Amino acid sequence: MKILIATPEAAPFAKTGGLADVTGALLAEYRKMKEDIRLILPLYKTIREKFRLNDTGLEVTVPLANRKLKGRIFSYGDSAYFIECDKFFDRDEIYGTPAGDYPDNSARFIFFSRSVLEACKALGFKPDVIHCNDWQTGLIPLYLKTIYKADKFFSGASSIITVHNLGYQGLFPQSDMPLTGLDKSLFTPEGLEFYGKINFLKAGLISADFITTVSDNYAKEILGREYGFGLDGVLRQRVSALTGIINGIDRKEWNPESDVFIKKNYGLKDIHGKKECKLQLLRDCSIKLKPHMPLIGMVGRLSAQKGLDLVLEALNEVLSAGANLVVLGRGDEMFHKRLSAAAERYKGRVYLKIGFEESLAHKIYAGSDIFLMPSRYEPCGLGQLIAMRYGTIPVARKTGGLADTISDYQPLYGRGTGFLFSDYTADALQGCLKRTLCVYVNKDRWEELMHNAMRMDFSWKGSAKRYIELYYKAVSMKKQ
Repeated sequence: MKILIATPEAAPFAKTGGLADVTGALLAEYRKMKEDIRLILPLYKTIREKFRLNDTGLEVTVPLANRKLKGRIFSYGDSAYFIECDKFFDRDEIYGTPAGDYPDNSARFIFFSRSVLEACKALGFKPDVIHCNDWQTGLIPLYLKTIYKADKFFSGASSIITVHNLGYQGLFPQSDMPLTGLDKSLFTPEGLEFYGKINFLKAGLISADFITTVSDNYAKEILGREYGFGLDGVLRQRVSALTGIINGIDRKEWNPESDVFIKKNYGLKDIHGKKECKLQLLRDCSIKLKPHMPLIGMVGRLSAQKGLDLVLEALNEVLSAGANLVVLGRGDEMFHKRLSAAAERYKGRVYLKIGFEESLAHKIYAGSDIFLMPSRYEPCGLGQLIAMRYGTIPVARKTGGLADTISDYQPLYGRGTGFLFSDYTADALQGCLKRTLCVYVNKDRWEELMHNAMRMDFSWKGSAKRYIELYYKAVSMKKQ
């Protein structure tokens, strides 16, 4: 089977969040499975700077309204391809700056979506399945069923779209419709129209052969109004095509027994090295050297979705309870400012690093006692999976993939892998953390909990197999 993964980002090439980890991991897993796999994404400035790419000498031409733009195709190894268009992708950031999204994101990802299909033809790679990811590739399934419907090159090609986060849909003004090349008759409530705007993700939801999202629980949640972000009606109409497939992690990259970034390696059979990792993290982050005090870590996007308003509201109580906090991430300017002010106010107790630093991320997972994820919603979440691998106990809101992957600790039976709370309030978060700290002071119970978490296996093997089964189902349906 010939598989093409179309994505706006993929590790290790370009990354802003979990989407990159997922697509990069799937590529690696499919290669292990000997599948005929290709990955394609835009050639961002950072990729050109970090990787030595091969110029294939091939070009694509993409119409955008009354003009045509060219893009060159570059490759890395024999599986990864990149579309060059400096006008759109030669920028310091992928989607925008902390001040906001790039104003031409509509044109950028219309160009990319069309160029993916044109690149297939230029490369002579005739995919059986095109696996699209998020709104940036949402137009591809619709193109296959409209503009490219009569193109024999794509006869029999199926499409799947994975929704990594329904809160990001790619909404643009109606005036951008001519850029798509699609007939204006598609701008209807049954088509691309969404409250007077074009919705790129909706294009994928109405036209892909199958829709996946990144956990079973999130697949159920998005069918309701609270988590459906206005698309719950569309999803309910296509519920028979919707399935949840939980994300995994790269167990080689995230392995405390061999991690090169941490002070001392450790594992399930001997967890004592974690103490030295904590000391290293405390020193690196200028946190007061009191190893007995619980250390809470957070790694991820600094946005309202991640529950940072709850963290800031509860912070004084959390610190008063004896815990310290280390935060790594970037996101909304408002949270940059508010967290920076908190780090200054509580210097020696709270540390903030704005940006992403791979070595520090590994140190936080290894050196923290608790990993905090009080998300308003969370399609899957990778942080809790990594944290458990390192024996760092997740405290999270019971939503989406967090509910699927974390088992609330039951001290009476010694079962569970973390702590969960339900209400989206600072009081509920504080109550859950107090419950956590009550267990933390009991060394035997805490070590039992650490062992429970470290025994969990969230490798990609099972999830990749489920995707492959879905691909074959899509291909067989096309042949009927």
